[in-house]
Amino acid sequence: MTSLRRNLPGILLAAVVATAATILGNALPMVGAPVIALLGGAAIGALARRSVEEAGIFAPGLALTRKRLLGAAIVLLGLGLPFGSVLTVGRQTAVVLIGTIVVGAVAAVIIGRMLALEQESAILVAVGTTICGASAIAAATAVIKPDKDRVAYALGTIFVFNVVAVLLYPPLGHLLGLSQEAFGLWAGTAINDTSSVLAAGVIFGPAAAHFAVIVKLVRSLMIVPMCLGLQLARRKAGETMKTPLWRTFPLFVALFLIASLIAGLGAVPASWSAPLGHLSAWLIAAVLAAIGTALTWQHVRIAGPRPLLFGGAIAVILAVTSLALQTTTGWR
Repeated sequence: MTSLRRNLPGILLAAVVATAATILGNALPMVGAPVIALLGGAAIGALARRSVEEAGIFAPGLALTRKRLLGAAIVLLGLGLPFGSVLTVGRQTAVVLIGTIVVGAVAAVIIGRMLALEQESAILVAVGTTICGASAIAAATAVIKPDKDRVAYALGTIFVFNVVAVLLYPPLGHLLGLSQEAFGLWAGTAINDTSSVLAAGVIFGPAAAHFAVIVKLVRSLMIVPMCLGLQLARRKAGETMKTPLWRTFPLFVALFLIASLIAGLGAVPASWSAPLGHLSAWLIAAVLAAIGTALTWQHVRIAGPRPLLFGGAIAVILAVTSLALQTTTGWR
């Protein structure tokens, strides 16, 4: 009871911000609930710094939210990614999708070194840009456990390029003469966050929106190999050498994969798909609200403009690579 009393204020605060962000995110899909939750948490942190710091009344519950809800949100995301419904699209778009991710990953390594970017920031911005926006950053956070301010800055970087993509992609798609499916493939492979993929697709056309979301869901499955790769990299670096790999591998990744397989077998009723997706998005928003409370402008000033430049460079490379691969494979 004492633990519940200590944690409840912070949990309720994150829940309230997540709920408000979800409502506003539905009205402003170009921005999206994750970004609004992050900004809302940051605003609360700025206005009530003492209350959210370690000795504050909200601190224990916010810390618990940051640590425990990530895995649950990602596992629920798996229940909305049935293998059966995405395998066909995955096969059709494999060259463009995988090629774009590989080029983005290689570019991230090279550009990160050129900019002398701190490793945790580089990883977070890279996975958020190349794979799945806030969800990928949340998954990577659960594996590498970076500083909270780096997570918040990475999410802020993702937000900037989400907005830019929604504004630029539809007119560029029309200028390039892309078909509905070709634009959907471009948006699904090169725009990082699902809300922005959907917003750009809706602006371009209903068929583009539908195809873009399916491609984006397939792309989200890359969360699993991403987490495995990060864990293996940590082990190779000597961080977990004394512990068997199976014991260091994040449980939520295995559960995510199992959930996706269960969904693919049809064990999850179709009527559950939307509610589970909404719940997963809400949990991620709650986590981001809790993370946002830890962000201070001092941390942003210390990080400097390099993470933003890094994210912008990768975003451009993804956009160009996806279009080039589509042209090569006849999608345009």
